[in-house]
Amino acid sequence: MPHTLSATGISVSFAPQGGTIHPLTITDQGHQIAPLHAAPWAPKDVPPDAPAHQIALRGDFLAAPMGAGPDGLHGIAANGLWATTPTDPGTLRAVLTGQINGATLVKELSVTDHHPFLYQRHIFIGGHGQIPVCTHAMIAVPNGAKLSFSRKRWFETLGAPLESDPARGRSRLAYPRRQEDPSDFPAADGSAVNLLKYPWADRHDDFVTAVDDPSVSLGWAAVVRASEGDLILSLKNAHTLPMTMLWHSNGGRDYAPWNSRHTGCLGVEEGAALPVLGLSAQEQPNPLTAAGQPGLLTLDPTGTVEMRTALAAIHWPSGQSIAGVMLEGDTLTITGDWGAERKLPFRADWLRLPNP
Repeated sequence: MPHTLSATGISVSFAPQGGTIHPLTITDQGHQIAPLHAAPWAPKDVPPDAPAHQIALRGDFLAAPMGAGPDGLHGIAANGLWATTPTDPGTLRAVLTGQINGATLVKELSVTDHHPFLYQRHIFIGGHGQIPVCTHAMIAVPNGAKLSFSRKRWFETLGAPLESDPARGRSRLAYPRRQEDPSDFPAADGSAVNLLKYPWADRHDDFVTAVDDPSVSLGWAAVVRASEGDLILSLKNAHTLPMTMLWHSNGGRDYAPWNSRHTGCLGVEEGAALPVLGLSAQEQPNPLTAAGQPGLLTLDPTGTVEMRTALAAIHWPSGQSIAGVMLEGDTLTITGDWGAERKLPFRADWLRLPNP
């Protein structure tokens, strides 16, 4: 049974199966915004051997461990059951049934009156070793979008395409590749594509990761949906989650349950998952470790480790791309590339950013 969490101007539903967040509804300046994507299929369309999270693929969930594994694609966090526990008003807390490398995992969602943000954290208690992790927010972009980011070192594809068999689907980017300029990323056919817009091709599924610059504390990814007149903003502490992973799912899979109909979906996934970097993961030392950035989440057998993020949606009628995002105290300022500006209330200490 889904659980609903709400405050003035924001409402979110949480499904214990898979720990899925959907729908997320935000009312801003008189406009209701529902930014998250939902797959168009029914549960009966999903093959029995598919990972459990595909039965109702939608919204946002945690991938831990991210990638393939014995508990299905994206691990027990995405495919298992979460038990909710009593909370304070404005907060929902859930505990994953089962452990990840010996760690107990707690998910906490919270909302605040007049804040257009879903505040989310995942707490790993105990455990051992290192695991790849990421949030898995899927943004609905049926009419296209413009993308902007905080300063990135480079953009990089996987070691191999998501879809390499033309009888089953298509990936359009070159794999593995690494490129500093996202507006000139190499495609498989020798041309170049602009990753700062969506869509940049028809009928494809591709995965590319942006690596944060070590000098950046407030990491952000902005998705401007000009046709809808809104902006979706993902925030994180870039020192702890130094990767923004982009899943471009636009009709590139022809087999069930996808059947070429999964279109207009942009995954904006914040995390630390070195294995998805096709070239960098093979280098010794890898360039993240060399720069003091975590490529994986390191569990603490005698303590806790947290992942903190925030996801917002606001009215943005100008359609301008985002030039900057700045946090001063409890005010977040968003600036467009032609001067549009919004100031939003934000929990100043939520992301645990280092003092400037």
